[in-house]
Amino acid sequence: MDKSTHFFGTSVFGQLISLIDTKFINSSTKTCNSDRYVKKFTTKDHLISMLFCSFAKCSSLREVSGAMLGLAGKTNHFQLQHIPKKSTLGDANQRRDAEVFGKIYHKLLAKYGHVFSDSRIKDVIDKQIEIFDSTTISLFKDILQCVGRNPQNGKKKGGIKVHTIINVDQTVPKMVWFSEAAKNDHMLLEKLKMDSNTIYVFDKGYNDYRAFKKFTDHQTGFVTRIKDNAVYEIIEQNTLEENIHSGVIEDTIIEVTVKEKNKESKLKLRKIRFYDRVLKREFEFLTNLFEMRPDLVSAIYKLRWQIELLFKQLKQNFPLKYFLGDNENAIKIQIYCALIANLLMTVIQKILKRRWAFSNLVSFCKIHLFNYIHLINFLENPENDWRKIQENSVQYSLF
Repeated sequence: MDKSTHFFGTSVFGQLISLIDTKFINSSTKTCNSDRYVKKFTTKDHLISMLFCSFAKCSSLREVSGAMLGLAGKTNHFQLQHIPKKSTLGDANQRRDAEVFGKIYHKLLAKYGHVFSDSRIKDVIDKQIEIFDSTTISLFKDILQCVGRNPQNGKKKGGIKVHTIINVDQTVPKMVWFSEAAKNDHMLLEKLKMDSNTIYVFDKGYNDYRAFKKFTDHQTGFVTRIKDNAVYEIIEQNTLEENIHSGVIEDTIIEVTVKEKNKESKLKLRKIRFYDRVLKREFEFLTNLFEMRPDLVSAIYKLRWQIELLFKQLKQNFPLKYFLGDNENAIKIQIYCALIANLLMTVIQKILKRRWAFSNLVSFCKIHLFNYIHLINFLENPENDWRKIQENSVQYSLF
């Protein structure tokens, strides 16, 4: 039988690793001084080992080190210089600063941002839309303070909260911060960059009138949902034009009280009531975009669902249920490496002309991680080898 037409001299894992420019690793290592006092297991080896953990969905240190030990003599093509023992990898996860992996991630995002950017939304709005939210990852040990009630046995699980910002035209995080799960989401509001060319979209859990005032003072737009118990005064009722989407029920100008230390001030905002026929629900949106059409404001908030899909994609396709270390630094490293793996798979998905579901793409790479096939060529035309196999089987059956 003929060999595969997609044979390649580098394994699938090696091809994925080749997307990471070595210069990014070296510069990040130098900036964070992450290889200080290190003799063998460098930052690059550490990154490759943890990316193997993400792609292969390993759930323990022993599984990572054991699986990689079986690859002895075959590591040159994916640039691994030192296969780590279980204790070596565990010590590195505890001692090497997780920030170096964050810097590598942001360098990759800067390089490949144009690959998965979609400018169609920005062309319509003429502003950059950014969505922010947080997701909580529960931990089996009380490493970080978690939220919720205390269990009867008195043993409370830990939890880490991942605060994320994404551009609406991209499907990977732009910025990431970590905190203990019990910390209030409002910490993210202090880190936002105020820009008149940006519109922030977020859930009503971030409602903060002082932050809304700050947005307005810096001419930065925002769209959110108003809380059910919000106190406000209706100032003006806007007339709905005929060309406005029929789902818009009401468009009003309201005034809220902003309390800052020992003084109070009034802030004008816009409240839009919208009925979604698909969900059969009514929503009330809050914004400081007074000139924008009310149906367009509603459409902008619907874009917030993209960040929920991102969280779901990360948790379903990468090992974020079982962590390789019982310390905060190890957990951050594993999350950063999952983000890098997610970014690399997104790059592959975007450059393919053939449409692949993200979960199918991740599963395929896991199965063929160390097979020597040309990843892009095979994914573009996987039926080619199937046809050859069928043709050959028919020929053999004749004899």
